[in-house]
Amino acid sequence: MDTAYRFEYNPGIIRQGRNCVASLSDELAGLDCERAMVVCGQTVGSTDAVMDPITDGLGDRLAGVFDETTPKKRLDTVFDGARRVDELDVDALVAVGGGSSLDVAKGISAVAPAEADEDTIAEQFAAGGLLPVPDDDPLPVVAIPTTLAGADLSILGGITASPSSGLVEKPVGGGIMDPRLMPDVLCYDPALLETTPREILQASAMNGFDKGIESLYAANATPVTDAAAVRGLSLLWDALPTLSDERESWASSDILEGIVLVQYGISQPSGTTLSLIHAFGHGLTAHSDVQQGAAHAMVAPAALDYLFEHADGRRELLARAFDIDTDEYSREEVAAAIIEEVESVRDALGLPAQLRDVEDLAREDLDAVAETTMNDSLMGNCPPDLDPTVDELRGVLDSAW
Repeated sequence: MDTAYRFEYNPGIIRQGRNCVASLSDELAGLDCERAMVVCGQTVGSTDAVMDPITDGLGDRLAGVFDETTPKKRLDTVFDGARRVDELDVDALVAVGGGSSLDVAKGISAVAPAEADEDTIAEQFAAGGLLPVPDDDPLPVVAIPTTLAGADLSILGGITASPSSGLVEKPVGGGIMDPRLMPDVLCYDPALLETTPREILQASAMNGFDKGIESLYAANATPVTDAAAVRGLSLLWDALPTLSDERESWASSDILEGIVLVQYGISQPSGTTLSLIHAFGHGLTAHSDVQQGAAHAMVAPAALDYLFEHADGRRELLARAFDIDTDEYSREEVAAAIIEEVESVRDALGLPAQLRDVEDLAREDLDAVAETTMNDSLMGNCPPDLDPTVDELRGVLDSAW
């Protein structure tokens, strides 16, 4: 790879450690914020083992809780949250949970200070699929993930809108993106992650694992993202199988360190390093109710097989992460060994291996999935020597079926 590059990345403060949420009030004080609203889903909001440490950590800075986020990441939920911000006179958000709560919080942080009314914002969103970010700075966000999907160190988020909300005339799948949406503080607290059901963690971990894989072969990879991804993948490859153990202390392993590293630098003002596998994930979740991490588990080996057939895919770096001795194998054998290691992680996490296991996905739906995948913006980040067609993408889906 040409060593000439430009790397612009501004992550928030990163805290990792058991009970690190006890310092939430101090972190908000550092942001000059006095009144924070927790943004989460109903399950998280009703789980005392999660909420009690957070409310204790916030202390007098807790203004209220908005526990209405859902995996659909709906625009009307964003509007509801923005109205609650006004009611509570909030100057910061604390997003707790998986990617859906973090994404909705980013939407709220942008909409709350906006002067435009809801109808105008919805009209702009429907027209371009992007939620507008006003000139006024978004509200500061503190992110406290309770899954391993690696959606935290990011300046973007997903947002959807349905005609049933009365805001749009047809379904809209889009998002929000702005460098100012990077969370100001991120707290990775093992004690909170251990409250999440193991099957949710296992699926989300595959999503996070694939972020490191894609960061290496992305068209806009840099030596900085290479270093973080190789180290993060190496940690995850070795530690993720412990998620299948029944130990309560699994989060004291290298998993959290790996999750932070594989997403470091993947979401920059110039674009993201995510590409082929995540585009397939978007295509599959758009046409079924499959969870994103499970979609990755089923399609990643076939996607990598296709990638290595047509491009180098930075296989030497991937081999380094998985401790594969490239001197012993041909290029084709190295590619096969990488895929085998990805499959071994998937199997260790107890995730499905075939698309036919998705209950609401039929084989005749795969044409539509391939078309949606092809049109996903992340396909622009594929390696320069990869030039996919819809038919080829359908072939990958057939292989994963």
